[in-house]
Amino acid sequence: MAFDFTKMHGIGNDYVLVDAFTTPRLASSARLATLARRISDRHTGVGADGLILVCQPTSQGRRAGAHARMRMFNADGSEAEMCGNGVRLVAKFAFDQLRIRSNPMRIETGAGVLPIAYTTSAGKLTTATVDMGEPQLDPQRVPADLSHAAPSLARASRRDVIARTEHPFISLIRTDIGWLSTTFVGMGNPHAVIFVDRPPIASSIAKLPLNLDELDLARLGPALERHDAFPNRANIHFARSLSPSRVQMRTWERGSGITLACGTGACAVVVAGVLTGALKRTARADLPGGTLRIRWDPDTNHIAMTGPATEVYRGSWPG
Repeated sequence: MAFDFTKMHGIGNDYVLVDAFTTPRLASSARLATLARRISDRHTGVGADGLILVCQPTSQGRRAGAHARMRMFNADGSEAEMCGNGVRLVAKFAFDQLRIRSNPMRIETGAGVLPIAYTTSAGKLTTATVDMGEPQLDPQRVPADLSHAAPSLARASRRDVIARTEHPFISLIRTDIGWLSTTFVGMGNPHAVIFVDRPPIASSIAKLPLNLDELDLARLGPALERHDAFPNRANIHFARSLSPSRVQMRTWERGSGITLACGTGACAVVVAGVLTGALKRTARADLPGGTLRIRWDPDTNHIAMTGPATEVYRGSWPG
C-alpha cells in the first residue's frame, strides 16, 4: 500500500504520521502492525519510534467534540493507547495539513478525548499544551498486578515480585540486581517511575548510579517492561530530582526501547515526584531530547504538558 507520510518529532521522540483522515481506508488495513515495524526500522525503513495514523473521530469521539483521532503503533508493531509527544504531533498535522483551526483542538485517543491549546508561527503550529487528564494511581487502573505482593520487604518470599512499603505510593519490585523503589502511575498507558536519588530503605535495595548516563538502560529496560508486575507491559523511567521544580529522566518506552523523550512519562515522573515529596506540582522535565513543562493542577487534578512539535520532512512510502 503506497501513501505519503510526514516525519515529525516532539523533542526527539520521532514518529511517521500518515493521513488516514482524508483516506480512511488506510486506518482499516489489517497489516498496520507489520507496516509499523517496517516503516519504523532505522536501517531499512524511514526510521522512527513508531507510526501514527491521523484519523477521523469515531462516533463516540464526535459526540465528545473531537476534531481528529490518533492511532499509534510502537516500533515493534504493538498498538498503544496514548503518546504525549505523539498527540502534539497529531495536533500539528491537523493544523498544518488538514487545516483544522479550533483552539483548543480536541484529539481522540485510546485514553479519551484530549484538549490541546497551541501557538503558531508563520502559519504553522509550533508549541502545544495538552490537557492530559487525571493520573491513575490505583494499581488496578495503571495496571500493576499486586497479586504476588508481600505486605513488606521483610516478609517477601521468592515468589513475590512486589513488596509493599509504609509509603502509600512506593512499592518494591524484584529484579536481578535487587529490589527497586517504584511508583506506579497510569497516564492512559502504564508507567513505572524509579528515582535513583531516593534514599534506600533496606540493604537489599538495588544501588543505582546518580548519573543517569551511567545506567545500563539497554539491560534494565527490557526486563522491567515485561516484568510480572505489569500485565500490559509498562514504560520504565529512571529519574533524578535536580531541584523541587526540575527533574532529569531517561526512558525505556514500551514497544520502542530507549527513546529521547516520552510525554506521558514526563507527566508520570512529575506525579511520582509530587507523591513522594521530591517535586513541586509545576516542574521542568529534562529528557535527552529536550524539555517539557508539566503542571499538575491541585484543583482539577488534571495534568498539563507543554512542549514543541516539529516537522522533519515529507516523503512517499512505496508500499
